[in-house]
Amino acid sequence: MQAQRDDVFEAARPRLLSLAYQMLGEVAAAEDVVQEAWLRWHGTDRAQVRAPDAWLNSVVTRLAIDQLRSARQRRETYTGTWLPEPILDTDAGPEDALELARQCELALLWSLERLGVEERAAFLLRQVFDTDYADIARVLGRSEDACRQLVSRAGTRVRDEGRAVTAGEDKLEEMLLRFTLAASAGDKETVLELLAPDVVAVSDGGGVVRAALIPLEGPDRVAQVLTHIASKAQREAPGEMPEIARVNGRPAFVQMGGTERDMIFTLRLDEQGRICWIYMLRNPHKLELVRSRR
Repeated sequence: MQAQRDDVFEAARPRLLSLAYQMLGEVAAAEDVVQEAWLRWHGTDRAQVRAPDAWLNSVVTRLAIDQLRSARQRRETYTGTWLPEPILDTDAGPEDALELARQCELALLWSLERLGVEERAAFLLRQVFDTDYADIARVLGRSEDACRQLVSRAGTRVRDEGRAVTAGEDKLEEMLLRFTLAASAGDKETVLELLAPDVVAVSDGGGVVRAALIPLEGPDRVAQVLTHIASKAQREAPGEMPEIARVNGRPAFVQMGGTERDMIFTLRLDEQGRICWIYMLRNPHKLELVRSRR
């Protein structure tokens, strides 16, 4: 009987970790939530659980909501912009519990950060995990109509924040290379040609290394700042280029050699193939967490 309980939970673990990660944007916090759910699963009367998957989804969502509320209080005092923690595809094998979690694009996680806690939970349960509204209502302690409104409102905000499409990997990798080469060469005009009119660049230094304290908005500002930074880095370390890797299932530049230039850098493109969103993680603490899982 115990082995059967373990099998049920282990079969659900990838989905639960993905749900917790998309709620929290942090791998370790997501793992803690799933571990707590495992303890509760083993401490409950199995005969009282008619639908194990729904029960586990409910427990993980409620635990994640509590964690997120606490985390947002900490993030309010965070130095600069807080960015979700990435997952490198080399973090684990294809059958690892991180497999589903790594499929969540960083751009989506960034958009989800703009949502209220219950909006985020309702949106993920419905749009990502295809949960019935009746089950969402039970998880959140709201009516089904209220949950429909939460999902609708969240969907509108995510679309407004995202303003982008999922480009093919070859196109995204090409734009990463073109942007980085132009910026490193100090070629501001070429950089401007690659940027969308509503481009936003977000960077996270955690108050430890230099990074913009607020998102950079608009092509002129983004091109000016990033061209200056990239060309300066190229002068200080001629010929040094980060490696192409897959981060949250998408191409990205990764440099983690233990220097102050370490970073994870990726983009998102709009419908015209222009860069509309730039992600730059430079916080050494977060990079160390990523490095430790490689």
